[in-house]
Amino acid sequence: MVGRVSATLAPHRTPAPAPTAPHRRTRVLALPEARWALAATVAFLAALALDLGGAPAWAYGPLYAVAYITGGWEPALEGLRALREKTLDVDLLMIVAALGAAAIGQVLDGALLIVIFATSGALEALATARTADSVRGLLDLAPSTATRVTESGAETVVPTAELAVGDVVLVRPGERIGADGRVLDGVSEADQATITGEPLPVVKRPGDEVFAGTLNGTGALRVRVERDPADSVIARIVTLVEEASRTKAPTQLFIERIEQRYAVAIVAATLAVFAVPLAFGADLTGALLRAMTFMIVASPCAVVLATMPPLLSAIANAGRHGVLVKSAVAMERLGEIDLAALDKTGTLTEGAPEVTGVRPLPDSGLDEDALLGLAAAAELPSEHPLARAIVTAARARGLRIARAEDFTAVPGRGVTATVEGRSVGVGRAETVHSDATVDGWSAGVGRAETTHSDATAGPAEAADSDATAGRADAADSDATVVHVTRDGVPVGALALTDRLRPAAPATTADLTALTGTAPVLLTGDNARAAVRVAEATGLTDVRAELLPEDKVNAVRELQDAGRKVLFVGDGVNDAPALAAAHSGVAMGRAGSDLALETADAVVVRDELTAVPAVVRLSRTARRLVVQNLVIAGTFITVLVVWDLVGHLPLPLGVAGHEGSTVLVGLNGLRLLREAAWRSGPVQPARG
Repeated sequence: MVGRVSATLAPHRTPAPAPTAPHRRTRVLALPEARWALAATVAFLAALALDLGGAPAWAYGPLYAVAYITGGWEPALEGLRALREKTLDVDLLMIVAALGAAAIGQVLDGALLIVIFATSGALEALATARTADSVRGLLDLAPSTATRVTESGAETVVPTAELAVGDVVLVRPGERIGADGRVLDGVSEADQATITGEPLPVVKRPGDEVFAGTLNGTGALRVRVERDPADSVIARIVTLVEEASRTKAPTQLFIERIEQRYAVAIVAATLAVFAVPLAFGADLTGALLRAMTFMIVASPCAVVLATMPPLLSAIANAGRHGVLVKSAVAMERLGEIDLAALDKTGTLTEGAPEVTGVRPLPDSGLDEDALLGLAAAAELPSEHPLARAIVTAARARGLRIARAEDFTAVPGRGVTATVEGRSVGVGRAETVHSDATVDGWSAGVGRAETTHSDATAGPAEAADSDATAGRADAADSDATVVHVTRDGVPVGALALTDRLRPAAPATTADLTALTGTAPVLLTGDNARAAVRVAEATGLTDVRAELLPEDKVNAVRELQDAGRKVLFVGDGVNDAPALAAAHSGVAMGRAGSDLALETADAVVVRDELTAVPAVVRLSRTARRLVVQNLVIAGTFITVLVVWDLVGHLPLPLGVAGHEGSTVLVGLNGLRLLREAAWRSGPVQPARG
């Protein structure tokens, strides 16, 4: 009840990503609910300090009244509206209980109840606003305009919402692609990590598919629109996030039905406790006092507070260790999972290329350091991720990087530059042939073909065979290979891979122990890269080349089979799956805004081992919740029976009610200890 956060969004019916102003995150105090909750809390704390300090009632009484009014008017109004619809809102019941407590002198208890519910409403409003902010931010990825090319070759800038299937658009270097389509002409590289999760820009040539919102590289492309803007992958991601958020509504409706029944039962019982003694001649004051005592001791406040302290303590503990869990409900759901599904790029891997192999040709006269330094000099002016990785590797070895002149980047091919008077070219292996020269730079060695004739080959042929064998080895290990030439002659090759996180194998092993099943790998990257990561982390269920909707379908398929899935990801393309999963965790360092807002928890420090740790913490919290509910339920039952069967003095009823609250609160605070994060048995989830 308290702390329940809804992430349901209003239905998105925009026909296409329309021009929008850059979005801003909603500020907490910009929400009316947050301002009212803050006012109620400040007034309550000030009144409490004066009350405990022995000040006269006239000094703190008005402050309690302010807390009642500022924190209670909105739930009271909503409760009255619900009554008009012939339903009884449990929030209204709490307002009545608070006013009843004040009526018999327990003003502090009532004010505390008001503050708790006001804070809960503020959290719900903030969660909804932040999720809506993120969806608007996703729509901003798609450009508002595109350059449409007519059959006569004329160019017209039009809103992307007006593009139709069959239109041809021109995408210049550095622009975002305006619609899903297929390349008609031109060669470039597209950074489509937001859609597929691929860590490196992908070469796009005529016939290749491109996606709206992805960033074009250094070449110009002519693209034929193949999908209406309203049906683009970006638009579908927005829809999927909204639909997945709404799928949680049935659970919320079930809780509301329980609340409705409980509220009706308590109101009916309170009226009976008041009316029955009156019917048998009891005095009005005594009957009212007993009825108010009953409402206080039967109030679900004790049960709510029995649930919240363990979860809030677990949230605080996780926060100290770099994991932001967004609500008590999210913390509880983390402990229910019985299967993990993991993204690859940016989750199990670092999401950035790293030089993992340097192979100079034997007759080049270069060693590894010289080859790497030569490539780094040519790549230094480039902003391409591969170039940055090569330069980083050279600097890590402490190499001198010479100054390059006449730098030229060839989209989809590579770069050329003059380094110390000699022409140096660096390009991807898959774009080249052994005897070809493309735009002034040699393409390097050819395709790897190993035959028995290699044994009798001359020095040049043997060198070529060595390099191609190195390239074959790199290909087998799923490396991106770039070749280096000097004055048009191949001198060696570099292999780059997306580095596996050091903690990935241990994390997958822990998750396997926690759930009893090895995690599933869901990635938009190619199958070979996925298999390489799976083998390194001990995973067997691998699903690769998935678009965002495919990831959602995979998560739903697993959940339809009765599993409660934890999905861990980081990109925009992961957001729908994060929302659809039973629980979602986003990696925070490189995570997209939408993924961070959609997920139930965020690993702020990007420590992968924190994922199984927070799952263990959640399970410990859930066990304490059960203990506390038993304690709270026992106290409520005993006090209610006492009040109904005998005569429960009001001070004793209040002491018993508040005493049970303090007891379960202290029990929950045990999760604040460091040992609660570090220790805890690894037990599979129980169905």
